Amino acid sequence: MTIRILPAVGDPDAARSLSGLLGQLPGVEPTAPVGDSTLLLDTLASLAAASLEELPEVVLVHERIGPAPALELIREIALRFPAVGVVLITADAGPALYSAAMDAGARGIAGIPLSYDELAARVQGAAQWATGVRRHLGGGGDPLAAGPGGKLVAVAGAKGGVGTTVTAVQLALAARAAGRKVALVDMDLQSGDIASYLDVQFRRSIADLAQISDISPRVLQDAVFTHQTGLGLLLAPGEGERGEEVTDGTARQVIGALRSRFEIVIVDCGTQMTSAGAAAVETADIALLVTTPDVVAVRAAKRMVRLWDRLQIRKAEETVTVVNRHTRSAEIQPQLVQRATGTTVARTAIPAGFKELQPAVDSGRMQDLDAKSAVKQALWGLAGELGLVEAAPPGGGGRRAAHRGGHAAGGGGERALPGLRRRHAIEAGGDAAQGSVGDGTDALNELAPPSTKGFLRKRGGDRGQVTVEFLGVLPLVLIVLAVVWQLVLVGYTYSLAGNSADKGARAGAAKGAGACQDAASKDIPGSWSADIDCAGGDGSVYKATVELHVPILFPGAADFPWTVTGTAGAADETDLAGGGG
Repeated sequence: MTIRILPAVGDPDAARSLSGLLGQLPGVEPTAPVGDSTLLLDTLASLAAASLEELPEVVLVHERIGPAPALELIREIALRFPAVGVVLITADAGPALYSAAMDAGARGIAGIPLSYDELAARVQGAAQWATGVRRHLGGGGDPLAAGPGGKLVAVAGAKGGVGTTVTAVQLALAARAAGRKVALVDMDLQSGDIASYLDVQFRRSIADLAQISDISPRVLQDAVFTHQTGLGLLLAPGEGERGEEVTDGTARQVIGALRSRFEIVIVDCGTQMTSAGAAAVETADIALLVTTPDVVAVRAAKRMVRLWDRLQIRKAEETVTVVNRHTRSAEIQPQLVQRATGTTVARTAIPAGFKELQPAVDSGRMQDLDAKSAVKQALWGLAGELGLVEAAPPGGGGRRAAHRGGHAAGGGGERALPGLRRRHAIEAGGDAAQGSVGDGTDALNELAPPSTKGFLRKRGGDRGQVTVEFLGVLPLVLIVLAVVWQLVLVGYTYSLAGNSADKGARAGAAKGAGACQDAASKDIPGSWSADIDCAGGDGSVYKATVELHVPILFPGAADFPWTVTGTAGAADETDLAGGGG
C-alpha cells in the first residue's frame, strides 16, 4: 500500500529537510509542501470534493505553520476530514503538548530534529488509522477487498480463563478449512498459549520484528511458522519480559505486513490491554470480546468496553461480544450481556464443553477436536456468522471446497458443514444456541452484587426451569389452601350449630320436644354428624343444645374427634299457656 503524505510547513528550510527525509521512506508518496494553514484546508477541501480516496492518508503539520495555530489547524482537519491521519512535528514533545495534540485529534507527534525511525513509525501508524476509518466510512463493499489487505479480527478476553485463545484458534482453523489463507497472531505478549494449543516449538516470535523498521516479505516469512494445518503462526515471545519490546507502532507495522499476505488475520490480544493489543483492536475490521455468563466476567467485559471507549480505541457498538460456556439454565443470558455492555452480542453462543475440550487441550492438538463436538460446531458456526467461512452455494461446489479446505487443515473434509448448517438454522429463526432468553431484567440490576443476585433472574425465564420451580412450590401451595379450607369448614360448623340450636329452642318453647328436634335438624346438611338435645329447661326457659362434628376437608368423609357445641334458649310458652287455662 502506498502512503500519500501532504506536508504543511511554513519554513522553507524545514520543508526541504522534511521532503528529503520523506523521500527515503519506503512505500511513501509525498506531495509538494503547502506553506500555510489556509492553503492546506483549501487543498484538502478540493481533494475531498472529488472523492474520499483522493485525500492523502497522512498530513504532517509543522508547529510553526501559520496563520492559524498548529493545534487549531489539527482540530479543524480532524473535524472536517476525519479520514486523514495528522502528525504534529514539534521541538517540544513533552507530555503537556502530547496530551493537547491528542485532544485536538492528532494521531502522533514527531520530535525535532526528525529521525528516520520515529518519522516512519508515526507515518505508518497514522496511515493505518486513516485506512481503517475509510474502510468504515466507505461500507457496502467486500470487507476483504477494502482496506490495506485481508480482514483483521481481534479477539480479546474480558478476563482470564474465559476461552479467548480457544476461540481465536478455532476461528482460524474454520477459516483455513474453508480454503482461506489465514494468519494467527499471538499478541498476548506475556502469557500467550497458542504454541501450546497447537503443539508448536519455534524460536521466532513477534518480538523479533520489534527492531525492524521495514518488514520485508522475506523477514516476515522467517518469523511466521507454517503449521501443519496450513495456518501461518506468529507467536508470542517465550520470555515474557520481551513483550515490552512490541509497541503499538510495531503492532501496526506487523499487522499491515500480514494483511498484505493473508486473507484473514486473527489476533489473540489476551486479557491485558497493552499498547500493541490496543492497536490491533483499533484497526480491526471485527473486534471480538469473549466473556462467560457470570457476574464477574460480565462486569469485566463492561470495564473493558468502557476502557476502549475512554482511550478512543473502539466504540461499544462496534464491538461484538461472544458468550462462551453458555447454558440454557444460566441466569445471565446473551440478551442481558448485550444490555449490560452496550455491545452487539453474536447470535451464536458457545456451549459449555469441558470434557470434550480437555483431551485436545492437554495433548496440544486443538486441530484434532472432534467434529461432532458442540463447542467446535458452535465456534465454526460463529466463523460463518462473522464471514470468515463462506456458505456452500447450490450445486455442492462449496461442499467440495470445504472438503478440500478440511484436508488442508488436517481434519475431515466436511467438518465445517455442521457449523454452517447450524448457522443457517439460526438465521432462519431457530436460535438453538441461545435458547429462550426472555425479556431481560432492569438494566440497573444487570451487574448487581451477589446479595441481590435474585434480580438477575429474567422475568420470562426458560420454560423448563419455570416448570421445575413451579413443581417445587406446588406442595406448599396445596398445604396452604388445605389449611385455609379447613378453617372455613370450622367456622361454618360453628355457624350451623348456633343457628340450629336457636331454631330448635324457639320451636320447642312453642310446641314441645318433637318440634324442637325437627326445627334444629332441618337446616343441618346431611354431611355433618349432629347430636340434638331438646330436654327442655328449668321452668320458664326452654333450652336446646346442638353438637356438630367438624369434618376433615371433605364433609361426610371423616370427622375430627372433637365437636362444636351450640346452645340456645327461649321463653317456655307451653308453661305460660297451661297456667292461663
